[in-house]
Amino acid sequence: MSRIGRMPIAIPAGVTVEIAENNKVTVKGPKGTLERVLPEEMEIKIEDGHVIVSRPNDLKKMKSLHGLTRTLINNMVVGVEKGYEKVLEVNGVGYRAAKSGKTLTLNLGYSHPVEMIDPEGVEAVVEGQNKIIVKGIDKEKVGQYAAEIRDKRRPEPYKGKGIKYADEVIRRKVGKTGKK
Repeated sequence: MSRIGRMPIAIPAGVTVEIAENNKVTVKGPKGTLERVLPEEMEIKIEDGHVIVSRPNDLKKMKSLHGLTRTLINNMVVGVEKGYEKVLEVNGVGYRAAKSGKTLTLNLGYSHPVEMIDPEGVEAVVEGQNKIIVKGIDKEKVGQYAAEIRDKRRPEPYKGKGIKYADEVIRRKVGKTGKK
């Protein structure tokens, strides 16, 4: 049995979970509402304050969908209750980030500033000039937008210049040495 899939999801106070036909799950909470259509094969039930996901048989496909479905519902519940955030750091001489309205402007050593517009339901907050916090209730969108920001200038292994996640460790390389 799937270790993740069989774990019940506790519904915290202030969060409501509704399951419509075709496994359309709607989760409402203090931070907002999330909707998602999940695989129809999975059986999703609400029993005494917990969401329980069960699978019809033990085919390989059903086993893999079991844990996925449970995790997706859990991410929605945590998102509407607490929200998600990813912290990015901008390292490098002259590299900086600025925010005006919904537009994030990044100066990353290119001949032009890179401008990015926050997608729906996700917000980027700039602290100082080199710290970007991406916040939202949808884990997938937060992670995707953070990855897109990081892709504008990935950290390089020699000096560590670029945009990296706060918890990311860059493997440094030794530079070339001169002849004597």
